[in-house]
Amino acid sequence: MKIAAAQLTCTPADIPANVRQLVALAEQAQSQGAELIVFPELVLTGYELDALSDDPALWVTPDDARLDALRSTGIATVINCAVPTDGPRPGIGTFVYDTDGELVTTYLKQHLYEAEQSVFTAGDSDGRFAFGGLRFALATCFDNHIPDLVSRGAADGCDVHLASSLYGTGDGIHERATLYPGIAKGTDMHVVLANHVGPAGPWTGCGGAALWAPGGTLLTEADGHSTTIAIADVR
Repeated sequence: MKIAAAQLTCTPADIPANVRQLVALAEQAQSQGAELIVFPELVLTGYELDALSDDPALWVTPDDARLDALRSTGIATVINCAVPTDGPRPGIGTFVYDTDGELVTTYLKQHLYEAEQSVFTAGDSDGRFAFGGLRFALATCFDNHIPDLVSRGAADGCDVHLASSLYGTGDGIHERATLYPGIAKGTDMHVVLANHVGPAGPWTGCGGAALWAPGGTLLTEADGHSTTIAIADVR
């Protein structure tokens, strides 16, 4: 199957504007034969921690009507956003929808990075789903730096590791370029990285959305400056 990894510059704290961008990228991916598209971390709002802490209207449930256009694109989608939890803080959640727009699974980021710890609630269970004859593992940004979390995906028989992330310019470029092929090599899974590009809260996303084959060979990689997708066959 073909899988697409997206990169974009989000409009800060504007869910409708960002959904329009996601729909356009999903339609682009579908036109190129992709069956599934992965989006970056907190893609519905951008990485706007103050806004997400102050305004629960920016938290999203799986059936939120603001996602209707995206769920109707006919391509399976992996969407990361702030989601309500049982407590006063949101989680950093990933919703996976199938090609009919039905919710397949929800995953909450387990390993929060720095300032995220004062805004969000961490999850406590791994993200898994099956689609198109493949088994997928989910991870969000700093999750990917935790070897035990990554290795559990391989131990669970997953074929593909999906990462919704935010890596910035500077040190983030090196981290991104070494971590993900290392995961593919160490686990013998395909790895799919969706990333921000351009302004992203306090960071500047470095782009480079990409897919790697088991063993760490780069299959495709987007540039470091434009809203676009990287797409490749995953078998």
